Amino acid sequence: RERFEFGGRDVASWFPRHMAKGLRQMRLALRRADCLVERSHMPLSGRNPALQEALGIRPHVLVLNKMDLADPGRQPVSAGAGPGGGQRWCHRQMTASDSPVPVPLQVVPMVARLVAEGPRYHRAESSEHNILVIGVPNVGKSSLINSLRRLHLKKGKATAVGGEPGITKAVLSRIQVCEKPLMYLVDTPGVLPPRLGDVETGMKLALCGAIHDHLVGEDVMADYLLYTLNKQQQFGYVQRYGLGQPCDHIEPLLKHMALSQGRTQKVKVLTGTGNVNMMMLNYPAAAYEFLRDFRAGRLGRVTLD
Repeated sequence: RERFEFGGRDVASWFPRHMAKGLRQMRLALRRADCLVERSHMPLSGRNPALQEALGIRPHVLVLNKMDLADPGRQPVSAGAGPGGGQRWCHRQMTASDSPVPVPLQVVPMVARLVAEGPRYHRAESSEHNILVIGVPNVGKSSLINSLRRLHLKKGKATAVGGEPGITKAVLSRIQVCEKPLMYLVDTPGVLPPRLGDVETGMKLALCGAIHDHLVGEDVMADYLLYTLNKQQQFGYVQRYGLGQPCDHIEPLLKHMALSQGRTQKVKVLTGTGNVNMMMLNYPAAAYEFLRDFRAGRLGRVTLD
């Protein structure tokens, strides 16, 4: 396929109500922030323009997550791209994942250096650093905070984590992650833009787990994933599922997966003589398996942007 038909889908329903409240709380918390740490799965589509507009001139560190699952040969044009370019909406941007040094080891020194080099944004001079952790849902913000606490304070987790979007529902109190320098991070709820720029951006976010699967539909997500894999000539799924050749449409792939994996479901059929239970192939279960294999890196290293 040369293009993917989205069928005029309305993405407004993909924006849960609690996100609007979270965005208002975050804007208030920005007043006390010395620096922002943004967590993202994708360098372009995985970022919220509404947050970028609210950043002002504060130092800004972008931490890319799941780099071990990304295609190293596929690089976005600019990790700071936005209206007018990255320098338009932040004072300085650094990507903590560009170095072979583990990300948690880089964050505290990088933040301390950026805060020391810049003004304190109308706050009284203080030795402590207040950092706001931002990003779309389910990108590992809470996990990053907990890993920094373990690394620098030898403490257990301070904030809940999970594999589904929406675990953090409100802006929390400050969480200390380091003693020298004295540094506090504030976990925030994942926030999507109220109006996604286009359906394709929303689909990429959904594939990375930033939007609940059921809001988008596992079937259309699986079809878009197949389209993307073929477009990038990533044919690892052919070998994994024992296909003879790549599929251009999702139905033959899901049928093959359901047959080979024995994924069936009991369906009640109304007939003239009464109800009859029939066993049919479970296409939704196959679609979910396809998505799960992608998210676990079992279909190869793929970059959606």
